[in-house]
Amino acid sequence: MTTWLLFDLDGTLTDSGEGVMKSVRYALDRMGFPNEPETALRRFIGPPLHESFMDFYGFPREKAFQAVETMRERYRTKGVYENTMYPGMREMLQKLRQAGAKLCVATSKPLYFTEIILRQHGVDGWFTHVVGANLDGSMTDKTEVVREVLRRIEADGGGQAYMIGDRKFDMIGARNCGIAGIGVYFGYAEPGELEAAGAQYIAQDVPALEKILLSLC
Repeated sequence: MTTWLLFDLDGTLTDSGEGVMKSVRYALDRMGFPNEPETALRRFIGPPLHESFMDFYGFPREKAFQAVETMRERYRTKGVYENTMYPGMREMLQKLRQAGAKLCVATSKPLYFTEIILRQHGVDGWFTHVVGANLDGSMTDKTEVVREVLRRIEADGGGQAYMIGDRKFDMIGARNCGIAGIGVYFGYAEPGELEAAGAQYIAQDVPALEKILLSLC
């Protein structure tokens, strides 16, 4: 049976914190919330951006989408490139491919930016399916994203799928779609967040994640 591994992007494959936080700060500075601390900005890494502006700053929906567009003024030209792959991640992905696993990306980040980042790191050809959000704010819910990847996997003959991510949204999406969630703590989760969201496996670092994933292949 084919093993399919669905990876979140931000906080899982790549450390995208610098680009996201600087770009969110750019938007908040222009929308009446200047000089927000890093602890406030970190909350934006993972969940859909418009929902974060609504949840954390009380923006109505229309203003939240305006804030996303303001954020992207900076992100399109600078922020999207301010990320790095976690140490050991590239080597782990190569080992998984050699072991016969099929790799996918399942992210709430817009597909447009996701593809730029994968090309930036030279791994865009390593993933069988890449599913992300649309720029208009649709397809941002992680359950929707995971469900679409699973639909494509089924069309390819199916197999055993696992969702790997660093936030509760990844674990909830996995659970809602009936697959196991593998939580990683080298991203942006708060202590205990992944277990509370139903993660069936936990990895504290990339070597631990590699051991778990190779055991599933």
